[in-house]
Amino acid sequence: MAPPTSTMTETSTASSQTTPPQGLDSPAAQPSGTAPHEPKVNSQTASAKMIKFPSPPTITDKQEERKYLKGRLALAFRIFGKLGYDEGVAGHITLRDPVDPTTFWVNPFGLAFSLIKSSDLIRVNHKGDVIDGGENRLLNTAAYMIHHAVHAARPDVLCAAHSHSIHGRAFCALGRELDCITQDSCAFYDDHVVYRQFNGVVLAEEEGKKIAACLGNKKAALLQNHGLLTVAQTVEAAVFWFISLEKSCQAQLMADAAARGRGGETVKIDDEDARFTYKTVGSPRAGWFSAKPAFDLMARECGEEYLQ
Repeated sequence: MAPPTSTMTETSTASSQTTPPQGLDSPAAQPSGTAPHEPKVNSQTASAKMIKFPSPPTITDKQEERKYLKGRLALAFRIFGKLGYDEGVAGHITLRDPVDPTTFWVNPFGLAFSLIKSSDLIRVNHKGDVIDGGENRLLNTAAYMIHHAVHAARPDVLCAAHSHSIHGRAFCALGRELDCITQDSCAFYDDHVVYRQFNGVVLAEEEGKKIAACLGNKKAALLQNHGLLTVAQTVEAAVFWFISLEKSCQAQLMADAAARGRGGETVKIDDEDARFTYKTVGSPRAGWFSAKPAFDLMARECGEEYLQ
């Protein structure tokens, strides 16, 4: 049987800072005074409707945690495959190993996302050597260069996701930040960057370090002329931020085109409202919880095959 996806806990309280490393750097972090997913409703008002809700599981045995997280990573790839985020051999999601945090797990180069099982994943050390994993031990050099740099620069990041999704790479051709024009896009308010360089496929260590430096303490980067990159304290949140960012890019491309076709501009959410909404929909816990339905559904569709 697949391991549990959550445990039931009381709503936690945490710092109200608006970037993960400043108080929102734990998987269950939720700003104080906010409801889990109810903008402009405080926790006291919402308590009658939502007293308890799931949070990421706590696993004390590191070997068991590794096994569990590899299963979640396999599901993450299958979700990406189902959503069409695969194109040829491009794209990668990495998981910091809980047993040896200086290493990470990643998909083997050339294996379809929708086929990936736990046993297919490969583990890579800080030198870029494949030291564990399935029979296919081909490593995507770009995956190592980008993800090694991000994991090294961000000790709080458990998972990082990058792929060449169609709306993400279309929006990244504009070289601009995302506007807060929807509630969903507020999850990225003051929490994403634009990496305004393109030097071809990332095959050099220096390029990976530049991307990591540009990302800073944010949860997402728009890589100009390239695609999207998201990071999080859980596999689930990294996946949800990627999906949400891709859809926010799609929404803005459509809204901008429609508005300009009528000779106008989109209506932006003001900073105060965007900042308030971010505290509810942009926290690590909100990211994990928002991804839970997709992971539950994919686990049901796959049975236990993905755990093999």
